[in-house]
Amino acid sequence: MDNVSKAVQYYENGYKCSQAVFAAFAERFGITEKQALQIGSCFGGGMGKGEVCGACTGALMVLGMKYGQFDLNDNESRAKSGSMAVKFLDEFEKRKNSYICRDILGCDLRTEEGKIFARSNGLFKTLCPEMVRTAAEILMEMLGSEG
Repeated sequence: MDNVSKAVQYYENGYKCSQAVFAAFAERFGITEKQALQIGSCFGGGMGKGEVCGACTGALMVLGMKYGQFDLNDNESRAKSGSMAVKFLDEFEKRKNSYICRDILGCDLRTEEGKIFARSNGLFKTLCPEMVRTAAEILMEMLGSEG
């Protein structure tokens, strides 16, 4: 199963958007499924606040695994990871008009009313799987172009 389908399947099985994207790519970078699901668990729904879409934060974690700085003297990887994050978010925004969860959903998950609106209108079942798919597709394109 390809990474995009895997990400959507994780989401449809009940994992958060951030978990779904990160877990779909994790083994590729030496992270276990369990570790990825745990690490990604606090980022869904824009960190529960409707901020940056969890599918995007999951994708940024993947990009961090590939390009992230770990050696303080490695300024090249620091610059690369930052530019890859911006590139990803710009592309996601181009395709979906925003990378902010509450803008995508059209409601504010910081409020009980917003949560009820999202659930009662099926937004987590209609919009969110598409955000997971889009994030995973962009990742595949970016990782493919980098080898």
